[in-house]
Amino acid sequence: MPKNIAIFASGSGSNAENIIRYFSRSDLFHFPVIVSNRADAFVHRRAEDLNIRSVTFGRKEFETGEAVLELLREYRVDAIVLAGFLLKVPELLIDAFPERIINIHPALLPKYGGKGMYGDHVHKAVRASGDTESGITIHYVNKHYDEGAVVFQATCAIEPSDSYEDIARKVHALEYEHFPKVIEMIFG
Repeated sequence: MPKNIAIFASGSGSNAENIIRYFSRSDLFHFPVIVSNRADAFVHRRAEDLNIRSVTFGRKEFETGEAVLELLREYRVDAIVLAGFLLKVPELLIDAFPERIINIHPALLPKYGGKGMYGDHVHKAVRASGDTESGITIHYVNKHYDEGAVVFQATCAIEPSDSYEDIARKVHALEYEHFPKVIEMIFG
């Protein structure tokens, strides 16, 4: 019987779509719902195209987590994957899904993590630092931003001529390549 995985996303949903398409011919996982904190996020359009229900909850609903947990129970969700989700996951959900919530971060944690470090903010900070590599970190979610146990990291080289947009492209390529495989490794 496939495990039900909910995907949480705040933006375009390209990682969510990549994950769902990766497992489309597999009976390992089912993706019954995508949860977002933004009604205008493009992830809703992707969900519609993939014939998956998407639901938006406001900031206050995420702060308590009760309505979100009710929805996840309704869909008998076994695990949660954060794919570009920008709000802090409430303790209620962390307690309900111990070591069954993972996140992908677009840098090599513990560098460039924490509140406000997402998307281009991360890539600009990496570019400004002069670091010669960046990458992705997949980690369990705990009660603190980007501090859960690291499950997987992959790196990419940064050339002196790379712009933050170049870094973002390299990091996205790593996300698309590795995130589904790590989900399979953890929850499969």
